Amino acid sequence: MSKKIEWKPGNMLYPLPVAMVTCGTKPGDYNIITIAWTGTINTNPPMLSISVRESRHSYKLIKESGEFVVNLTTENLVKAADWCGVRSGRDYNKFKEMKLTPGKASKLDTPLIEESPVNIECKVKQEIKLGSHSMFIAEVVAVTVDERYLDKTTNKFDLRQTNPVSYLHGSYYNMGENLGKFGFSVRKKKGRKKNMENNEI
Repeated sequence: MSKKIEWKPGNMLYPLPVAMVTCGTKPGDYNIITIAWTGTINTNPPMLSISVRESRHSYKLIKESGEFVVNLTTENLVKAADWCGVRSGRDYNKFKEMKLTPGKASKLDTPLIEESPVNIECKVKQEIKLGSHSMFIAEVVAVTVDERYLDKTTNKFDLRQTNPVSYLHGSYYNMGENLGKFGFSVRKKKGRKKNMENNEI
């Protein structure tokens, strides 16, 4: 067994989703911020969080409107996601620069990104100041998906077909192979009878 070494405290919880978060409720204010510090925090009601530095242009827009849209990133959008993460909306119209289309959200005044296959509309419920970042806790009020990725047989959304991207310690990666569905470790295999002699399933 290899030896463990201790590092200084840091964020090593990877990989993370790459979220292109849209904010601003007026066309002149529309902006996109790329965020990795995001995640699911509750099932019912559906809730998620994003963490934003207060110095970022988007922080003020989200705080003032109390809403934002999380747009999932794909391989086709990874360059735009990176660019939107290192440029400021104070200096650029990010939709225009990256040739992205601001679409009308279902429940919010904030635009969604039409080119993204999944748009998650969120209403801020609480802000928690943490230190370097402030965390917005939000309720998901609507989700829109691109119908091209619906399985025609099951009517389920197949996210794998969109080629989603994750963030891993400073780099972007696509998804690898499927290693098993949730619960596979305890699921009984179909079509096999229990063998009483050796307890095989």
